Amino acid sequence: MGQSNSNQSVSINIQQSGFYQGFNRIVAAVPKVVIIALILWVGLSPERAGEQLLVMQNWSISSFGGWYIYVTAFFTLACLLLALWPRTGTVVLGKQDEQPEFSLFTWLSMMFGAGIGIGMLTYSTAEPIFHFATNPDTIQGLSTGLNEDNVRNAYKWALLHYGLTPWACYGVVGISLGYLSYGRGLPLTIRSGLQPLFGRAMSGWLGHLVDIAAILATLIGLGVTIGYGVSQFASGIFNISAMQWIVDEAGKPTLAAQIMGLVIIVSASCLSALSGLQRGIKWLSNINMGLSMFLVLFFVLFGATLFAAKSFVYAIWDYLIALPAMSTTVWNNPDTEVGAALQSWQGAWNIFYWAWWIAFAPFVGLFLARVSRGRTVREYVMGAMIIPSLICLTWFTFIGATAIDLELSGIAQGAIVNADISAQLFQTINLILSPELAIALSVVVVTLLLTFLVTSADSGILIINTLASGGDQSQKKATHVIIWGLIFAVLVAVLLAAGGMDALRSAMIIGALPFSLVMALMTISMVKALVFDQK
Repeated sequence: MGQSNSNQSVSINIQQSGFYQGFNRIVAAVPKVVIIALILWVGLSPERAGEQLLVMQNWSISSFGGWYIYVTAFFTLACLLLALWPRTGTVVLGKQDEQPEFSLFTWLSMMFGAGIGIGMLTYSTAEPIFHFATNPDTIQGLSTGLNEDNVRNAYKWALLHYGLTPWACYGVVGISLGYLSYGRGLPLTIRSGLQPLFGRAMSGWLGHLVDIAAILATLIGLGVTIGYGVSQFASGIFNISAMQWIVDEAGKPTLAAQIMGLVIIVSASCLSALSGLQRGIKWLSNINMGLSMFLVLFFVLFGATLFAAKSFVYAIWDYLIALPAMSTTVWNNPDTEVGAALQSWQGAWNIFYWAWWIAFAPFVGLFLARVSRGRTVREYVMGAMIIPSLICLTWFTFIGATAIDLELSGIAQGAIVNADISAQLFQTINLILSPELAIALSVVVVTLLLTFLVTSADSGILIINTLASGGDQSQKKATHVIIWGLIFAVLVAVLLAAGGMDALRSAMIIGALPFSLVMALMTISMVKALVFDQK
């Protein structure tokens, strides 16, 4: 038996009894069927599945690489213009006189923790170091890899992946749902973002498809994030304990170590998700921010401070000047050696990142809409795009620049550049501290990583239940939380077994594609709603 959860012109059928009581049965069940089918396919033939995923990934990049580049530039432009235009910038995400629910510190902590925390720990060192070695400027002969003349280019490209463009992917979903759900009273689900364009059609199968696509994108995007996180968690445990079974001969975390980390994180996430937003997630987010500030402050005091400060200032200037070209250039000329190298680099970096941010957008965007209720569009863009971009740059410069300085000075002698991505931060710590202090700081990093991972995973589980229940934020029944936790853990485990992070990356780039179209339509719908409502 079902009942319609109707808000204005979006009506979602909700079960009133049985196992799916409080949920829309189609939206709750179909993603489970799809993911279980994927698990069986990958689990029964891991090697073959890994190869086929790679083939599908290469096809999607060659066919839709330009789409990813242009659509993310569109998201960025739309969010910035809405914030700058006086009529839309002052619009409240909620009722006109509504006040924000969370303090500024807690709000920023939750935004940063859910949206980027794990990526910062993995990439604060890895991103600048990778681009310091190779980027489009070195490929075109404009600068030299691993040379001082390439430092500014390294930061320009690093900030492209963690600056305004990626945060605009969250912004599209967050502004749209914050305004339509809390201002117009529509359900807090992704389908509501398309209501200004499609009206009551969002109540039926079309709306179900949109929410199902959002759940699937969330699971795959979260899977990649947790995959990187558990790899770094394992590298951190190895740095602390030196237990040889954790890493292989190449220094990469073993599958057993990754599965161990996965079990710990998903178990803790389910417990946190059951405690809800006001308790578990709020306090974890505040702990995240506190430990993050401590880690950055440590590198400010003991890292390559002067070099980092110069890099910070130059990076903002270089990034803003180059942003239009970086955001809209598509390299698709494989006939020359340089063209093929540029196309390969763009597929491995820009397109991978845009798919990752898009896959993460339904989960983070909806979560940010939830915690941003009562704030204006302009406040949202400041707090969810501009400030996080500056925080990311601070991490990249003060932590990443220390790693680059160690390589430039010859102290590292390739130890950081040649380390596995999951171990580069720990290699940097080992080089600037005594063994005892390096272990102590590694404990801080592992603790921070664990809280980031748990915050992301438990937020993701809560958002999936919100989407499946027609926007009901109270749906955190233990059975459904645990089922999603188990499905998610098994999915990540079989993909890791099928090809490690490569298989996870392939699944995400493919899985993000349908939702990128949903987001493009959401952006048009959001602009239409905000502009026409003000008129």
